[in-house]
Amino acid sequence: MKRLLYILFVLLLAACSSVDCPVNSIVETIYNVYDSEGNELALSDTLTVTSVRMDGQDTTLLNKLVDKETFNLPISYSHAEDMLMFHFDNGNNNLHVTDTVWIKKDDYPHFESVDCNAIFFHTLTGIRYTRNYIDSIVIKNPSVTYDYQTVHFYFYPKGSL
Repeated sequence: MKRLLYILFVLLLAACSSVDCPVNSIVETIYNVYDSEGNELALSDTLTVTSVRMDGQDTTLLNKLVDKETFNLPISYSHAEDMLMFHFDNGNNNLHVTDTVWIKKDDYPHFESVDCNAIFFHTLTGIRYTRNYIDSIVIKNPSVTYDYQTVHFYFYPKGSL
């Protein structure tokens, strides 16, 4: 009888400890870079992306990316609009160009389990930007979750510095 109670207790514990928290729970946006013909393009100039936090301090989100066709950027949990500074640099002739990108979005909480971290998903509702280096940015998929394969933005630079 004791053995049966022990087996039932172990089975009960095993059944209660099954939590379906996602392994990859990072919520970020994915950008693909294209040329004017619609072909994937590796950035030839160095890209650094910064953002201004609530306390007024800059924070670096992406540091010195070069020769890549895709990049990921985190998204805020509590702002209706994110403001990002895209800094482009050509090391050969020391040219520096900065564009500002504003991303409007709606935030909504996503609940998996009480044992999992709190997560917010987002719906992209608009984008605007300056046009110093950037030709255009197009919203491809407005739903931002922790799906790390869905491209959210098509990024079209004007060209090299």
